[in-house]
Amino acid sequence: MSCSKFNPYRPVSYLPHMRLTALLDMPELGLSPVVWREDLDRPIRWVVTTDLLDPGRYLSGGELVLTGLIWRNSPDDSETFVAALARAGVAAVGAGDPRGSDLPDDLVQACARNRIPLFHVSPSVGFAEVTEHIVRRLSGARASDVKAVLDRHRQLVSGGGLDPVLEMIGRDLGMRCWVLTPLGRVVSGSHPLEEEAAAVLARTFLTAKRLPCARGDYSLFPVDEETTSRVADWFVAFEGCYTDWPEERQALAGELAAVAALERVRQDDRHSPEGRIAQELVRLVLSDGKPSDILPRLEVTGLAGAERFVAVAATAHGGLRPGELRSVVREILYGSAAPPVIGVQHEEAIALVPAADTDLTAKIRQAVHALAPGLGGARLTVGVSGAAPVEGLRGAVEEARYARRMAEGRSEPDAVVGHEELATHVLLLASVPDDVRRMFRVRLLDPLRSYDQVHRAELVRTLEAFLLCSGSWTKTAELLHVHVNTLRYRVQRIQDLTGRDLSRLEDRVDFFLALRLG
Repeated sequence: MSCSKFNPYRPVSYLPHMRLTALLDMPELGLSPVVWREDLDRPIRWVVTTDLLDPGRYLSGGELVLTGLIWRNSPDDSETFVAALARAGVAAVGAGDPRGSDLPDDLVQACARNRIPLFHVSPSVGFAEVTEHIVRRLSGARASDVKAVLDRHRQLVSGGGLDPVLEMIGRDLGMRCWVLTPLGRVVSGSHPLEEEAAAVLARTFLTAKRLPCARGDYSLFPVDEETTSRVADWFVAFEGCYTDWPEERQALAGELAAVAALERVRQDDRHSPEGRIAQELVRLVLSDGKPSDILPRLEVTGLAGAERFVAVAATAHGGLRPGELRSVVREILYGSAAPPVIGVQHEEAIALVPAADTDLTAKIRQAVHALAPGLGGARLTVGVSGAAPVEGLRGAVEEARYARRMAEGRSEPDAVVGHEELATHVLLLASVPDDVRRMFRVRLLDPLRSYDQVHRAELVRTLEAFLLCSGSWTKTAELLHVHVNTLRYRVQRIQDLTGRDLSRLEDRVDFFLALRLG
């Protein structure tokens, strides 16, 4: 049921466990038995309102037919009408005269002859109200049945996917429903959903203070709110306001969320052979493995056909666990030419994707920005490399990691930096092995840092300012708020400790690069 009134002219789908005798236990319907038999235990399968003289073509059996007798122009019409119902196998007839008079005798006799139970509908109760009451009760019974089916599916789910489950709910209960990701990707649905509507639902899911929630014409339920961060979770969207549902239907929504949670776990490939190979591949690239060792693993992951690759590095601080970060990165990169290879190393997710003509950085920036409302107090920062061949994967990864570190230095919680924002010297340094860069940095800067720590000096800060001012003594002294003589003393101490000469361009470049690496 939705928040809007039920349409009495729309047949509702089959809902068992509702018998004709149950109508007598619902005084709010205003139904009085006029013709009835000992077989009132028959089930009601449909509720249909009609004023056609011969509605047989629209009936399939088991219906409770409601009629206002508009079709009756003569006593003979009653036999025509009731005979058509008998041939169709309806369960019963509920008739009411708008003028409030008793039912005509010819209708009563026709129902008796054709063995069709007949109820008089009180003029104080509208057909729409009768239909809504019956359907509400029927839907509760049907929801219990579907809940049992979902419970069995939850126990037995093994790769069949969500489509059959959602189609069953949409078909048997008339409940349109979808399972979506926080970026609005429809994982499965009972009916088509427009892209714009999916995006609105995703924003609602990410920004809702509490879940489940009802917004507009939809109700949203989290799939695994207790153990999964919202940006890494899925959610189930139903058409209608869940606060108006009976208890059974609300329980059904919970069962569907549980089924969706199982499917989400099933699609997580971290523990699959492909997922383990992806993790191994990332470790191999980070350790500067040989192309001959990398290519076989690329073949297993399905990326061997690509000529060039783009690396993506991402970290999250303040909320996301490594597994959740990996799921978020996979969702951000969903729709690439091939599924990305993703590994997690020291709480940093590294992904490799085939290079394409589209602007991957712009796509990632848009996705990360969309997820920002659901981050809470966490920060998600991403770096994107340029395209590189297999031989340059290590350099591409380092470039992406450097871009990610640059993103961390920005104030926004969802910063993304692409390779086009990096300086030329950064691209050069990205291809240098870690141990070489580390030794280069240690050799030049550690003596200065040790001296600063012992003597509470500011040699490193002085060096940075001196290089920033292009070696100008006056500008550097002004920047540091010290006398020029003090500055000359510090620069001399830097040269003595490092064996370098800051008047030489090549030594200045070395110091500049070391500070950039630090």
